[in-house]
Amino acid sequence: MKSQLTGQQIQKVWIDNLKSAEKTLNTFLSSEDQIAKVVHLSELMIQTYKNNGTVFTCGNGGSHCDAMHFAEEMTGRYRKDRPPMAALALGDASHVTCVGNDYGFEHIFSRQLEALGRPGDLIIGLSTSGQSKNVIKAFEVAKKKKMTSVALLGRDGGLMKDLANLSIVIPEKTSDRIQEMHIKILHMVIEIIEREFFPEHY
Repeated sequence: MKSQLTGQQIQKVWIDNLKSAEKTLNTFLSSEDQIAKVVHLSELMIQTYKNNGTVFTCGNGGSHCDAMHFAEEMTGRYRKDRPPMAALALGDASHVTCVGNDYGFEHIFSRQLEALGRPGDLIIGLSTSGQSKNVIKAFEVAKKKKMTSVALLGRDGGLMKDLANLSIVIPEKTSDRIQEMHIKILHMVIEIIEREFFPEHY
């Protein structure tokens, strides 16, 4: 079946999207406040690992995929071989269906964190809207357990903006631009952690 789009139209979509992503990145780069926040995030992560803590992550949909992406690169590898580092994306399938069915979807992260989280651990919650009820409940548990909470958010930050110890908000309207920056932030912090603990790789 022949495409309804011409080659020129397809090319324009690609170029427009890449320019939009470039603008989002340049806006972030030009903000002293945003740069200060990612530096702070890096320091919190380093301190967590120096204290033998675990980093938990959570989110919904694409943000859940980013949460898993981060965790597997900590327990697996990023660029070079190194010992695994403690990280876990909350929300495995059996847990989600069990807790979602018995207690409600809004409890899927908080109940797991209640079981596994310890004082000194850190949780990163991802939400493009900042309104995710299940991530909010996880942050409430983290506060009770004296864990550090970090929110990677979008738009205006939503309800989550003021709940976390550190909130980084990407002030874009579409989830794709927001999530692209979230994964960039997560990749950057992984590199910082590796430079701190495994400087021989750099």
